[in-house]
Amino acid sequence: MAVVATGFFDGVHPGHRLVIDTLLSEARARGEQSVVVSFWPHPRAVLQSGADSLRYLTSREEKEAMLKELGVDCVETVRFTREFAGMSAEQYMEMLRTNYGCTELVLGYDTRFGREQAGPSEIAALAPSLGLDAVVAPPVCIDGAPVSSTRIRAALESGDVALAARLLGRPYRLHGVVVSGNRLGRTIGFPTANMQLYEPLMCVPRNGVYETLVYTEQRFRQERSLQKALPPAAWSGRGPRSGRGSEATFSEETGPKENALRGMTNIGVRPTVSDRDALTIETNIFGFDEMIYGLDISVDFVRRIRDERKFASLDELKAQLEQDAAAISSSDSGYCR
Repeated sequence: MAVVATGFFDGVHPGHRLVIDTLLSEARARGEQSVVVSFWPHPRAVLQSGADSLRYLTSREEKEAMLKELGVDCVETVRFTREFAGMSAEQYMEMLRTNYGCTELVLGYDTRFGREQAGPSEIAALAPSLGLDAVVAPPVCIDGAPVSSTRIRAALESGDVALAARLLGRPYRLHGVVVSGNRLGRTIGFPTANMQLYEPLMCVPRNGVYETLVYTEQRFRQERSLQKALPPAAWSGRGPRSGRGSEATFSEETGPKENALRGMTNIGVRPTVSDRDALTIETNIFGFDEMIYGLDISVDFVRRIRDERKFASLDELKAQLEQDAAAISSSDSGYCR
């Protein structure tokens, strides 16, 4: 038997975490398993026009890992199709009871499911007739409004990564692999790691220059080697989660103070050196000049420094980058030692 929470949980923000806390508490009280039933892709991507503009706050793998790290016994991801969307709320609840042994549903304040888009009050009223209990978690509010994935996406799209971090409860993170660029940055003293996202539909902050925290697979490998050389009492117990190819993610247990490298990240089309419109995400990692092509990289966004703009020359670009780096280095973000 199981207590079940169901929803998309994009970003696993504080509102989602309150639902999960409630799920865990109810499951412990009943002596049952805690189960999250989520979906992929997002329902809007399947059902609505203009869905090509939808962007995610977490990849499927990152979301599943974060939910499990919160203590959930089982995370099930159901493929969302038009046929799946055709179920009524009653049919969906019957499915949860039959497939997952659901005895109680934990709902967010804005949970909706079924072809009729039943809300929490309708679901809670229907539950007893199906032999189910239901409990509704209240919203988590910041600045007088409920935290939501929509609010977080809007903050990122405007470039307000500091607000996005407040709403998420952590810096917003992009994760990918380092790919080769044109190496022009190296010629002016600012080598960059160019990121190719593992999930191409991630929400990318508005074009511009950002203060960031960087986690590289190379850094983790070095720290793991150091840990093996030290007596067990000296180990920090932190490190990367193992993964498979594009599914590899860094654990949320990895604290930025222990493992972060400071850097600055440019998102945009590099108008000074390119006439193409291809979006790039490139990061200059301070005090780091190692070959990491083909390795994992994660970038956490701390604050926005300025807009991306076109400079008259490489010398002018270099001078601006020096100013940007100095501004970041002199700031006390509270994240890096």
